Amino acid sequence: MRDSLTKTRAGELLGWYDAHARTLPWRVPPGSGRRADPYRVWLSEIMLQQTTVAAVIPYFDRFTGRWPTVGALAAAPLEDVLAAWAGLGYYARARNLHACAVAVAARGGVFPDTEAGLRELPGIGPYTAAAIAAIAFDRPATVVDGNVERVMARLHAVGEPLPDAKARLRELAAELTPAERPGDYAQAVMDLGATICTPRSPACGICPWMEGCAARLAGIAAELPRKRARAAKPVREGVAWLALDAAGGVHTVQREGKGLLGGMLAVPTGGWDGASPAAPFAADWEDAGEVRHTFTHFHLRLEVRRAAVPGNRGWMPLAEARDAMPTVFAKVLRLAGQSPRRPPLTGG
Repeated sequence: MRDSLTKTRAGELLGWYDAHARTLPWRVPPGSGRRADPYRVWLSEIMLQQTTVAAVIPYFDRFTGRWPTVGALAAAPLEDVLAAWAGLGYYARARNLHACAVAVAARGGVFPDTEAGLRELPGIGPYTAAAIAAIAFDRPATVVDGNVERVMARLHAVGEPLPDAKARLRELAAELTPAERPGDYAQAVMDLGATICTPRSPACGICPWMEGCAARLAGIAAELPRKRARAAKPVREGVAWLALDAAGGVHTVQREGKGLLGGMLAVPTGGWDGASPAAPFAADWEDAGEVRHTFTHFHLRLEVRRAAVPGNRGWMPLAEARDAMPTVFAKVLRLAGQSPRRPPLTGG
């Protein structure tokens, strides 16, 4: 009975997917008969972690245009990869991306085709391994992201809140994963959650699974999945030092390779990250304003100190630096041309 239900539901969803699959640059259209490129699947899955499809697409296009193969990416300097990643967030992903490319290149440029083999590579956890195994190699792997959790919670009316319900939702997703076309099925469930079974105002009337959805029948689809109340994020405070030379260049530093924003191009900062809050050198520093930014686990407030330094120091042009830096530092650079709020402060 369960096998029959699984086959029926998988067939319903795959039929819907064949007609309504999203067109994405890393995806092979259903019914094309082509196999997805493991490199493009892997790259997209790493980029999509904690990031929206709309934000990822231009980065994906730039990366594949510049580094069309895993070997090309492996041969690139880490600094270039970090700079190309700037603005996408969660920068440990970029360091792991490069390390993984190097590891795959050492294997002759061939990705492992099993979940177990994929999980041995840097930066690939259970979800990413399952997604690559299913989508690139058509392995019957259970792929569970936030979209899939939401679909399962509603389909089975699971009232237990997240994250407590994760194990149960994974079991339910595994029960529905078919042996045939598992890669298309994995993408179909994610598309269903992204386009129809959305967090707010799900479009139940056009859902291919509407007839068997327990939450729809109970009238509670929009309430699921439930989530435990989150603790308020702490606020950290620090200072950023914005120095500009007469040629319009900005003084930059390379952050240490480990930790938050590790290895990224930045302006000198201190206080919030354990570094010294003292100015990097003596100058007539003035108060240029405040930058606020939210990370996963805390809010950040940076007081920006700015100084005009005489001469051409050969520093990086402001526009180039803005493109190469993470968002929080790009926000600091936006204060380069604004009027000071207070009289100059003497740095030391």
